[in-house]
Amino acid sequence: MIAILDYDAGNLKSVEKALAFLREESIITRDRHEVKRADKLILPGVGSFGAAMEQLKKYEIDQMLEEAAEEGKPLLGICLGLQLLFDGSEESHGVEGLHLLKGSILRIPDQEGLKIPHIGWNSLKLEHNGRLFQDIHTEPYVYFVHSYYLKAKDECSVKASTEYGVSIHASVEQGNIFACQFHPEKSSSVGLKMLSNFAKTQGGNE
Repeated sequence: MIAILDYDAGNLKSVEKALAFLREESIITRDRHEVKRADKLILPGVGSFGAAMEQLKKYEIDQMLEEAAEEGKPLLGICLGLQLLFDGSEESHGVEGLHLLKGSILRIPDQEGLKIPHIGWNSLKLEHNGRLFQDIHTEPYVYFVHSYYLKAKDECSVKASTEYGVSIHASVEQGNIFACQFHPEKSSSVGLKMLSNFAKTQGGNE
């Protein structure tokens, strides 16, 4: 069973609907016992970094995520969920993230002809054999909605990147922690395949 973590940051139903299409059992929850019982976790989210971290702490979901990471339980961060896994963001100076992954969350720089937030479809450059991208053709198109982007510290953890005025680390993987800046649940058949690959991931520390 996959637990979709609810911290009032939206984008839950579309993830649930995509998993239902794949016939994967899921539950939207913030209950510690249900999270503990789940085989895998998904941390979606839209909105601001600071407000989201406040909500994670309010519901003690930050603790649940740390425990899951220690257990090696597969975890997928989506959009804002990716950003929260890191140390902090330029969007909310002084607010600490979850520190589960290392890297910087930066604002997409202003550039003539470049609309921010970045909304729309971009192709990915796949690298380092990411498990989420197994059996997906090179340079698939996926759907983005964001104003901030990841620059990961460990280049080998980057499994997909894209260009939007700057090089963006669009998907990372470290152990059983996976994260995507784009929305797989809104990325047609490619995104569904990614969610299916995540659902097949085995837990346990490597």
